[in-house]
Amino acid sequence: MSPRPVDREDPARLYVVTGGRSHAGEHTFDLIALIASAADPVPGMPSEQARILRMCRRPMAVAEIAVALALPVSVVRIVLQDLLDDGAITVSAPHVPRVQLPDRSILEQVLVGLRRL
Repeated sequence: MSPRPVDREDPARLYVVTGGRSHAGEHTFDLIALIASAADPVPGMPSEQARILRMCRRPMAVAEIAVALALPVSVVRIVLQDLLDDGAITVSAPHVPRVQLPDRSILEQVLVGLRRL
């Protein structure tokens, strides 16, 4: 069975999943932030939280979690905030190397050459 399109999701279900909240709170989860489980699901835990903890036994990006749950990223961020507040997950930014820009003199030479064209 394929996941339902997010834009057709039942608004009442999303309201229940987020507890009526529209913002995640103080932590902003970047789409490529890596989420890892720091705890196991417990009985009585909301199903979305339990699924995230099972999925994130190996680090997983926020965007991947949203796709796997077939939920909007905004909803996933709220659920992740709850898990972070409970100490059930860890969040880390992936290592993205800084871009090395060429020397300014080289860029100026390129610009001069383009103007001559």
